[in-house]
Amino acid sequence: MRTLQSRAVLFSLLILALLIGACQPIAPSATAPAADAPAAATTAPGPELSATDAPATLVVYSGRNENLVGPLIEQFRAASGIQVDVRYGDTAELAATILEEGQNSPADVYFGQDAGALGALDKAGRFVPLPQTILDQVDGRFRAADGAWVGASGRARVFVYNTNDLAEADLPNSIWELTDPQWKGKVGWAPTNGSFQAFVTALRVLEGEDKAREWLAGMIANETQIFSNNTGIVEAVGRGEVQLGLVNHYYLYRFLAEQGESFPARNHHPTAADAGSIINVAGVGILDTVKNQAAAEQFVSFLLSAQAQEYFASETTEYPLVEGIAINPLLTPLAEISTPAIDLNDLADLQGTLELLQESGALQ
Repeated sequence: MRTLQSRAVLFSLLILALLIGACQPIAPSATAPAADAPAAATTAPGPELSATDAPATLVVYSGRNENLVGPLIEQFRAASGIQVDVRYGDTAELAATILEEGQNSPADVYFGQDAGALGALDKAGRFVPLPQTILDQVDGRFRAADGAWVGASGRARVFVYNTNDLAEADLPNSIWELTDPQWKGKVGWAPTNGSFQAFVTALRVLEGEDKAREWLAGMIANETQIFSNNTGIVEAVGRGEVQLGLVNHYYLYRFLAEQGESFPARNHHPTAADAGSIINVAGVGILDTVKNQAAAEQFVSFLLSAQAQEYFASETTEYPLVEGIAINPLLTPLAEISTPAIDLNDLADLQGTLELLQESGALQ
């Protein structure tokens, strides 16, 4: 049964890797810094390694771009003395590779930028459970219910809008409002983008296949403008080509850092608590092909350390997920965002989402 299930997930992920592009990362140098520099952190917590059991190399498959997390992994290498061999690539493609490689995979750790791919690997039985001491550092909303993976940083779905065209009082608070005639031709989306795929999966989970199909049909009928990625949407909003776009929150801050406060776009968190306001995560899990679990656990622990969490807050403008770590002052606190009740593991059905997008005509 597990073999059949793994093949089904592999098929889903392989199709996803072929049909969608990776979410374009934001280079650390391009994001707006926090008001205060991160405080110096102590060595990350984690299992102690002896000279005899320390591996020559810890192999990490990273769906997060090297420009984004490379400096952080270098910090782990320096702090731990563990050599890390990182294979970078698209999140879905790397997950598919792990399934295809099976027990011959050299990977010890999977570091993905989307809960859907993490959930797909979990569904296939490819993770080993994380220690409870690691899991307890992160709110239950942002980790696997079965302890297979844990979120390292959070990203909120938002409506980015043009401040020259729209006042706050004009803004919609539900994705369903975007199908109204007043928004015809004025909204941008990126159907081939991974984060959009996760959003549609959340819509299917929360409201069912028929309602998701209805929303997609309404958006298409309303002449929603198509872009290849979140960056393109934010650019178009800033130029006034569209008034509003569906994106992840952190893309805006690259433009504000480069162009200043005069850049005419801001984020809006819709209040309807539907799929349009989900908080997704970048997360990490230890694979069942791990060679030295203690080293892998130390890496996961490092990603939840004050040093790493402050890095996410200041360098990538993402949400730290460990309590006690201050968010970037540019961001709306998570507690103030109206979010739907959803298990991020339920975002694993990538194949069903692709089929729905193709059937609806949203994805050609």
